[in-house]
Amino acid sequence: MPHINCNNASLYYSDEGTGEETIVFSHGLLFSHEMFRAQIAYFKDRYRCIAYDHRGQGDSEVTDSGYDMDSLFIDAAALIENLQLGAVHFVGLSMGGFVGMRLAARKPHLIKSLTLMETSADEEVNKLKYHALNMIFKVAGSKPIAKKIMNILFGKTFMNDPERAGERSYWESKMMTLPKTVTRAVSGVINRSGVFDEIKSIQKPTLVIVGDEDVATTPEKARRIHKQINGSVLEIIPGAGHSSTIEQPKLVNATLERFLSHVKTGHYS
Repeated sequence: MPHINCNNASLYYSDEGTGEETIVFSHGLLFSHEMFRAQIAYFKDRYRCIAYDHRGQGDSEVTDSGYDMDSLFIDAAALIENLQLGAVHFVGLSMGGFVGMRLAARKPHLIKSLTLMETSADEEVNKLKYHALNMIFKVAGSKPIAKKIMNILFGKTFMNDPERAGERSYWESKMMTLPKTVTRAVSGVINRSGVFDEIKSIQKPTLVIVGDEDVATTPEKARRIHKQINGSVLEIIPGAGHSSTIEQPKLVNATLERFLSHVKTGHYS
């Protein structure tokens, strides 16, 4: 498994596909690069696809510190620079979106386009609720709260579809066996600073995606981002919650492909 040292952390990344342009996928909290399996499979015949794990999650190194969003932004910038990727199409979901907004605002030369999925430019509004869940996680592990986590991460369509019981079981088993060290990443997300004013400076082509059933970062959060980033495109994915890449992969792939095609021609808005 390939790893690369970025900002004093050994980060795992998958590297698939070929093409003149590169897509970098940045996952959401409690997940890993694995949440982009359907996107990598779809795009790898035309793009180089890099999907990395944030420090302390997936197969990346668990460090003692560095879980705040500014540190994770530096991690991502270092990954792009150390792999000599040039300007990339950055696709960030939730936590990955927190990173992507900082990248596009602070290091625009590393970004060709930006896709923000199920994310927010604001501080966390449910701090007390999530701090309580994180405390249970620290003490008793993730198993006692796995079902609550599932209902935050996935929408009602996915959660109630009898034909997708196997998928739900797979992801719930993942949530039940998260190591306690992941609580460091959870704290980083809960305590993040807002970047709403800062993202107004973003001038790169930007796609904002949100599931219409997302309860963690609601569609209103996506609309705020869309209004703040000049020329951005907003797409609402029906039947998806906070993990649209898993819940509605075909719709997400089609939406992302349409956007990337428009970026190539300069007609993305």
